[in-house]
Amino acid sequence: MCRWAAYIGSPIYIVDLVSAPKHSLIVQAREAEECKTSINADGFGIAWYAHRREPGLYRDVFPAWSDPNLKSVSEQVKSRLFLAHVRASTGTAISRNNCHPFAYDRWSFMHNGQISGFEQMRKHFDMAIPDQLYLSRKGATDSEALFLIALGQGLERDPHYALLRTAQIVEELAVAQNIPARLRMTLAFSDGETLYALRYASNGNAPSLYFRRRALDDGWIVVSEPLQDEPDWQCVEENSFCTFTQDSMSRQAFMNGANDLGFARAS
Repeated sequence: MCRWAAYIGSPIYIVDLVSAPKHSLIVQAREAEECKTSINADGFGIAWYAHRREPGLYRDVFPAWSDPNLKSVSEQVKSRLFLAHVRASTGTAISRNNCHPFAYDRWSFMHNGQISGFEQMRKHFDMAIPDQLYLSRKGATDSEALFLIALGQGLERDPHYALLRTAQIVEELAVAQNIPARLRMTLAFSDGETLYALRYASNGNAPSLYFRRRALDDGWIVVSEPLQDEPDWQCVEENSFCTFTQDSMSRQAFMNGANDLGFARAS
């Protein structure tokens, strides 16, 4: 599994999350504590928002701790909203196009988790991506497929509903192929104005997710696991859809029940 961190608030240097904390994202790339795979060395990436509508994007295939450019960029770039990710591949190749975050127009997206049986269903997932978005399918991961399917399901209009529809499509495809549905996702995504986070698993075993208020910068930090030993980290419950702005945070149930969209959860 992967590790990630996201921030929204008054501008801060990216280094404040990526490498400065005691248990920074770079430390988690080598020594993750709340992850099945403690090493996350299959690439990294950052998406950040500044003066333009679209996010800046820097990704590479090296372990995050070994790339001097990452250190330099994170020390120089100041951003009001950014997403950072270190990758542990669940089967797809180590390539720049498979590194998170992914970006399309003003949207950025990163994911920790997996779709079981994805390799057997990859063709069907690709077919669920609308034609107008398929040219943006640069890599081969289940994560990028989730992002593009969600865009096609109305992410721009209603992010919560778009992710619900995407989850439904995943499980419907699994049922159609007679493959046990196992969708696990802790993800963050943004349109450059609002930061969204989701923790959900069809089998009730979603990867970890935390957040805390960074009062110094009037901002929010959202992470796979805490960056420091502060006592005010809050663990996000499973089946939660979270919305962050600089001034507010709200949580709601992702699915209201097992049959929220007319399909049953996998056991």
